[in-house]
Amino acid sequence: MPAMAQSPQPIKLALIEGLSGPFANTGETVVRNITWAVERVNARGGVKTAQGLRPLTLERYDSKGQSEEALSAFKSAIDDGANVILQGNSSANAAALIDAINKHNEREPAKRVLFLNYAAVDPALTNEKCSFWHFRFDAHADMRMTALMQVLREDKKLKSVYLIGQDYSFGQAVLREAKHQLAQQRPDVKIVGDELHPVGRVKDFLPYASKIKASGAQAIITGNWGNDLTLMVKAAREAGYEGKFYTFYGNALGAPAAIGESGLGRVIAVADWLPNVPGKASAQFYQSFRQRFPKPTEDYVHLRMQLMVEAWVQAIEKSGSTEAVAVALALEKARVSMAGQTGSMRAEDHQFQQPLAVGVMERQGAPGVPFDVEGSGYGFKVVRQIKAEQVRMPSSCQMQRPS
Repeated sequence: MPAMAQSPQPIKLALIEGLSGPFANTGETVVRNITWAVERVNARGGVKTAQGLRPLTLERYDSKGQSEEALSAFKSAIDDGANVILQGNSSANAAALIDAINKHNEREPAKRVLFLNYAAVDPALTNEKCSFWHFRFDAHADMRMTALMQVLREDKKLKSVYLIGQDYSFGQAVLREAKHQLAQQRPDVKIVGDELHPVGRVKDFLPYASKIKASGAQAIITGNWGNDLTLMVKAAREAGYEGKFYTFYGNALGAPAAIGESGLGRVIAVADWLPNVPGKASAQFYQSFRQRFPKPTEDYVHLRMQLMVEAWVQAIEKSGSTEAVAVALALEKARVSMAGQTGSMRAEDHQFQQPLAVGVMERQGAPGVPFDVEGSGYGFKVVRQIKAEQVRMPSSCQMQRPS
């Protein structure tokens, strides 16, 4: 009897993310996005390798949002034969994983892995903590702030702001850069509050909201994400705060619905892409995601996560290998396009360079707002599209390359 043809070994992606705990909803958002990207690759037969077409398989590991749990999950992923690690919803966890991967890859050259980061945006991760094994596909906090400031600096009525953020590396970086860029671009704007709060532990933001209202701040600048943002904006509404919100993540995960009518024209968000970015390709991309995930609660698509998986697949196919060094050297040169958006990896620090968009909350159906968010009836009108070169920033990375 002829030998049965063996199925090609799948290429394993290990997603290490907080899938329980206070930020579980953000973790599940990632699962949907990466699942969709994997499905698209597998639908065309898989990844072209020297062994033929190989499918991708996504394996989930719950870090519970904690660095210790993320490191434990990393060990499990290695034991399970992971080819690549994916993580993003915490810069603290990302920093711990970079350190662990650096040590693992040095110790176990036959089992080296790459780290694809889609959302951990502490600038240090591609500056002083940069690693040959780490690739960031989100714009870091300073890049996002640069984009947000292009809109804020033109708000001539704005005279006072309140800075508030989560008390860890990313939140601290956002507030630090906000102060730096305000001093450069709007020295006339007074900072009337500058505050950090515990991450994922505050259940009642009313004391913070009352303080913000009492300060007379005309706007809040925050990098808060997940429930720390949703609960804060709810509290601000309850306190009767009527200023603007300049946010990194105010465009989803319940924030628009929590703010309601009072957010119209007042909530500003920066992203790599927004559903109402003009263009047929963009609209088709968004609609195809909604067909795959039709529930309103599932409505949060990240174009950068799709570009990330495509760039990694492109690197495997161009290098003709799944070996980490070969893939990394090809990934450094990656250039990918989807839905009208093109991005490229910068080899010197492994920071993805891509256009950004700034949007303002408006009613669905208003000019420029064909799509709403999470069935809320509110969407984000794109008020500024910013080219990659306009948010490109220097890097202090001194990358140690494998010999």
